[in-house]
Amino acid sequence: MRFKLRPSEDAFYEYFNQAAQNLVRGAELLSGLTAGASAEQIQGISEGLQEVEHQNDDVTHALYNKINSTFITPFDREDIYRLGSLLDDVMDAMESAGNLVYLYGLSSIPALPREMSEQIETLNQLAKLTAEAMPRLKGMKDLEPYWIEVNRLENEGDRSYRMLLVRLFSGEYDPLNVLKMKEVADDLEAAIDAFEHVANTVETIAAKES
Repeated sequence: MRFKLRPSEDAFYEYFNQAAQNLVRGAELLSGLTAGASAEQIQGISEGLQEVEHQNDDVTHALYNKINSTFITPFDREDIYRLGSLLDDVMDAMESAGNLVYLYGLSSIPALPREMSEQIETLNQLAKLTAEAMPRLKGMKDLEPYWIEVNRLENEGDRSYRMLLVRLFSGEYDPLNVLKMKEVADDLEAAIDAFEHVANTVETIAAKES
C-alpha cells in the first residue's frame, strides 16, 4: 500500500480549476471575433477579456499567497507556482490578442483570415481540455490523454499559424493591416504554446507523484 506523505490541500486545486474556467470564458469571448463583429462588438469583447484577465490575476495572486502561507503543499511548491503562472500566461496572451483587434481597428476588415479563426477554435478546444483536466489533477489519474491531445492541438495551431503567415504576406491585405494582424496572430500563437506548457507541467507533476 502506498502512503501519502503530503496533505490533500483542496484550495490549490480549486485555484487551478478557477483559472482553467477563466480560460474557457476567455476563449469563448475570442470566438466572437471570428464572425465579422462590429466595432462596438469588438470593444465589448476586448472589455470582457480585460475583466476576465483581472479576475484571473486575482486567482493567481491568491494562489501565490496560499503557497507562501502553507508549510507543506500537496506537491512541489515550485510546480504549483509554475502551473499557476502558466495558466495566467495563457489568459494574458488571449486578452492581448482581443485588445489589439480592438485598438488596431481591425473591424474595418470584412472578416479576419480563416486561419486566424482556426487559431481561435484551437484555443477553445485547448481551454475546454484544460478545464476538464484540472479536477483530475488531485487524484493524478487519467491525465495522459489530456497532454497527448494538447500536443496534437498545438501542432494544429502551428500549422494554422504558418499558413496564416503565408496568406498575410501574399499581397491579399494592405501592408499596414498585415502588420496589425501578425501581432494578433503572434499573441494567439503564444496562447496556444502556453497551453502546451501547462500540459507539459502537468505531465511533470504526474511523473513526480506517480
